[in-house]
Amino acid sequence: MIKYRHWSKYLAVLSSAAFLAADLAIPSAIAQTTIKSSVGKAVTFTCNDSEASIKAKNGPKVTIGLTNIYIGYQQVSSNNKDPRIIRFDNGFRTWCRSDYETTGDDGTGYGLYWDGGSNLYGVFTSTGTQTGNDFRRFATQGWLTSYGSGGGAKVAVIARINPSNGSVTSASYLSAKKPSDGKSNSLAVTSLSWNGTNLTVKADSWWSPRRRDKTHMNCSGSSPFKYTVVFAPDLRTVSSASAVNCS
Repeated sequence: MIKYRHWSKYLAVLSSAAFLAADLAIPSAIAQTTIKSSVGKAVTFTCNDSEASIKAKNGPKVTIGLTNIYIGYQQVSSNNKDPRIIRFDNGFRTWCRSDYETTGDDGTGYGLYWDGGSNLYGVFTSTGTQTGNDFRRFATQGWLTSYGSGGGAKVAVIARINPSNGSVTSASYLSAKKPSDGKSNSLAVTSLSWNGTNLTVKADSWWSPRRRDKTHMNCSGSSPFKYTVVFAPDLRTVSSASAVNCS
């Protein structure tokens, strides 16, 4: 029991505790609504799916405040996937893009970086060049403008995207290069980061990672090699490229 003469003091303690709890909750709430970078396993969804159903698949997404952007793919035939990216604001779909790559290339989306402003980047897969609309039309001035020779090996495509409507403004392929025949080899992006000036991409590269001049590195050991490449914002140039156990 609380005696009357202590009641005012008791209320003051409760009030202070409530304000303290509120202050402690604010940073936590903000932290939970800011995810700038996400790279992971690609998940499937369509442009007609609800945000709840897409969110439940735990695929790559970025979150700033009440805005969520998800990336993945749609299984458009028994042996073909096409990439998808969708934006929701406060639970309502703002836009969805299904037109980045519509060829027989088995394309998916599996990575995003967004600073909440104009710098939104997506990571996609490519397994070869086929007739039709693919990322080559966005990468005409990219560091690598196409998949290259060969086919079957899964390489990456980095795309700069307008966050207001999902349009791709520039892109570059990112692949390894086989020393034996010069054909493109597998590369999988593992993380994206932005320092306000450049986009740093970390990846697992199979034989062999590319140097800044696009030639193949000389490596020792076994694949994959931990690879780091630093892109200009427009993805046209690379300022550095390095890999563990490679030169």
